Amino acid sequence: MSTYERIAELHVEIDSYVLEGLAIQPSPEFERLTTVIQMISDGLVGNGEDITYEGLDAIALQDAGPVHDLTGPRTIGELCDLIGGLDLFPTPPEREVSRLYRRWAFESAALDLALKQADTTLSEYLGLELRPLTFVASMGLKGPDGSSDINTIKAKLAVYPDLQLKLDPALDWDDDLIAELAATGAVNTLDLKGRYKGTVVDIDTDPDLYARLAEAFPDAWLEDPDINDETRPILAPHMDRVTWDAPIHSVGEIEALEYRPKVINIKPSRMGGLKSTFDAYDFCRHEAIGAYGGGQWELGVGREQVQYLAALFHPDNANDTAPRGYNATVPDAGLPTSPMEVPGIGFGIPH
Repeated sequence: MSTYERIAELHVEIDSYVLEGLAIQPSPEFERLTTVIQMISDGLVGNGEDITYEGLDAIALQDAGPVHDLTGPRTIGELCDLIGGLDLFPTPPEREVSRLYRRWAFESAALDLALKQADTTLSEYLGLELRPLTFVASMGLKGPDGSSDINTIKAKLAVYPDLQLKLDPALDWDDDLIAELAATGAVNTLDLKGRYKGTVVDIDTDPDLYARLAEAFPDAWLEDPDINDETRPILAPHMDRVTWDAPIHSVGEIEALEYRPKVINIKPSRMGGLKSTFDAYDFCRHEAIGAYGGGQWELGVGREQVQYLAALFHPDNANDTAPRGYNATVPDAGLPTSPMEVPGIGFGIPH
């Protein structure tokens, strides 16, 4: 029996649901909005978080309110079937991938509620140990003037000298900056963002930059490169370090990769639902492909949930699931360090 088949059997009863908007403004030009889905029954509440990036999509959902009748299903499998047939967007989303994000939010909230109704946790239900979580902190290096600045990293490492980082390279990374970064010994993963198109994080492909990065960081993972005729010969000697994130929404997309990866980024919200997420965990375990998790700027329970799943299924890899406090330019002292005990609030009890 697959992991999802076991989860699908869980009994669930939903009386109603409500929506709670969350917001922060980490910079003058960027406001982050998310929506917490709260499914309610007999005093119990199951939570999930919609991390859809476009603010107008979040506002439209919150303005429309809880318009769907979710009271019929009696198992998680039935609930997932129902959610899969609903249009969860009051107006068409700005990006189609957002449909996956929102589906995950609704289905994860139902799973959380079902486990609370069963008075258990996902760890207990599946018989898996919740182990200490290895994590990295993800960041770019854009300074106040818009150019890359290593001082951003120095400020974090001054407080947490053992912190490992996932960095977003930029076209202005010159040899001096790369050498300084390499000397820190903190760079675990380089997110090349070569598979993003039409987003604010797009970066033009620079084969020379790829070559300099691969040489300077011989032990770092190379996530989401743009593999084309110019970059393929550069990346060929390093394919065992290439991993994928943005193009992965299903097991089928893992199977279709040009090169079999050693590890892969499984983001539950990007997978788009309970079945696709747990099928990916099963597939990677069966095929001996390592996995690591990734966050998507969650503001609420969504971050604890991806940490919880990572601690269950791939706790020892470079999970991009650092506690939110590491997003600060200068993080406060006293944050959990890697590996950390995850808070047991992601899926199931306590009530």
